Amino acid sequence: MLRSLSNMNSSVTSVHLGFIREINRLWDPIYPYLARHIHEIYGREDGKVLEMGPFCGVLFSLFRQGIGHSFSIATFPQGMGDFFRHEVRDRKMEHDIEIIETDSSLTGVKENRMDLVIFRGAFFFPSLFRVNFCEIHRVLKPKGIALMGGGFGKFTPDGMIKDIRKRSRDLNLRLGKIEVEEGQLRQEIEKSHVKGKAEIILEGGLWVLIRK
Repeated sequence: MLRSLSNMNSSVTSVHLGFIREINRLWDPIYPYLARHIHEIYGREDGKVLEMGPFCGVLFSLFRQGIGHSFSIATFPQGMGDFFRHEVRDRKMEHDIEIIETDSSLTGVKENRMDLVIFRGAFFFPSLFRVNFCEIHRVLKPKGIALMGGGFGKFTPDGMIKDIRKRSRDLNLRLGKIEVEEGQLRQEIEKSHVKGKAEIILEGGLWVLIRK
């Protein structure tokens, strides 16, 4: 059974938070390209967009590219809220992006609210959180989609990937990143009994797409 983060926050140290913050800033040049990939999958330019977890940042590029009309970051583990409030102020987006401090069950996010949910790093850090497929499905509007997983996306230039790959990998390993295979994901999806259509996307990374 996939667990909520609520009983796991105590294991997250200030050192972990420092690594997470560095990863987010390291990936800043990647986000515009990844946003382009996400837009292609999403297929829309309107809707309520939510990015969740500790590895948020592509939402800023979606906002700049005019993808979506309402934007929220649902962040965890504890301690990431201050980081993202600082980030939106630095980008002069504090009036455009809502910061919600929550957990992997998206406590406090109402049912049928979001058209697009993005959860980067979703399956690779079980020591920090677990994916709750059913709760992510819960917050989606009918015909909404959730994209969960990781990767650079198919549009990011190889040279840009090369520039950050080593440091990104080192930081991820320090946070306890594990390798995840397609077969494992299929088993997790089946065990979750999530409603809606779920598919695995291998282009540009390893992603699970859920359609409500």
